[in-house]
Amino acid sequence: MQIIKKVLIKQTVTEQSKEKLRNSFNDHKMRLEQECQQLRFEQRKLENKRSMSKQELSQRFHQEIKNRKEKIKLADFKIEQLDILETGSEITEKEVEALVEVKEGTHWNNIMEESAIVIKDGVVVRIDE
Repeated sequence: MQIIKKVLIKQTVTEQSKEKLRNSFNDHKMRLEQECQQLRFEQRKLENKRSMSKQELSQRFHQEIKNRKEKIKLADFKIEQLDILETGSEITEKEVEALVEVKEGTHWNNIMEESAIVIKDGVVVRIDE
């Protein structure tokens, strides 16, 4: 029988991976800023139509813009943390699912132990089971 188990994907930080992460965070931040500008434009456009009260419209758009600004702050924080991060340290990138074979006599605790795949610059360097 096979079961599905979660496996952590960890990345060994190198200068190259730091630069990729930094670019990813900056791209995400720029996209969020564009969304804020688009929301402001849509708000002005809808205010002219007056299909709903100006206050209700303002509150809705304000909340959406506020949510995006919080995400921008989070991206800034991640960039700061990335600058602090030392080359060679491991960070958890994501989690994937893996099929694990389970047979009679298999030690359950061994199966359920945390597993990880360590990647360095796109190449698997270690599998921790």
